[in-house]
Amino acid sequence: MIELDHISKRYQLVNGRQKIVLDDISHTFHEGTSVGILGLNGAGKSTLMRIICGTEPPTEGRVRRTSRVSWPIGFSGGLHKSLTGRENMRFTCRIYGADIKKVTDFVEDFSELGIYMDMPIRTYSSGMRARLAFGLSMAIGFDFYLIDEGYAVGDASFRSKSEKVFQERKANATCLVITHSTSLVQKTCDKAAVLENGKLLFFETVNEALAYYKEMWSARK
Repeated sequence: MIELDHISKRYQLVNGRQKIVLDDISHTFHEGTSVGILGLNGAGKSTLMRIICGTEPPTEGRVRRTSRVSWPIGFSGGLHKSLTGRENMRFTCRIYGADIKKVTDFVEDFSELGIYMDMPIRTYSSGMRARLAFGLSMAIGFDFYLIDEGYAVGDASFRSKSEKVFQERKANATCLVITHSTSLVQKTCDKAAVLENGKLLFFETVNEALAYYKEMWSARK
């Protein structure tokens, strides 16, 4: 379970005013029901995802987690640039209590990084970092997977392999998809909401949420 308890997020602007990004959001995400959260550019999707996974605190409210929650799939910001890929992998395993050998065997085979596993992360391209982060999240396993548009990386062959292993993990996990991609929500989610003006609006069906979001998109053009 992931519970958002009266979550608000405000940023201080240079002119002394505040920008409200998230405004008193309360909702409980339960295991077994994959949820998509749609939002236009600038709606606060990335902020909400960072708060849910714990990399950024809310201004007010709190997040309760009783399940194992992933970092955003493909997100490599948590990797230490001075450490090698292998060292980052071992550090992550210790944090999550994962079997280092099993994780290492999986990630080495899956990521196709070869000798770069023993080179500092700062020498990696953005795609290589994303492949390592994606492989790690698939190797460790989570109850909730956080997903955005950037989770598919690499060439067509690697994306196909990524999709296959993700579908295997998804069979025993729940997805929280925060995106502006209607096709990703339609393909992955059981329920959907729209993030608008700092509020999270939930709908009875995915199709109703998609219709509302498409109207928002058309009105902005």
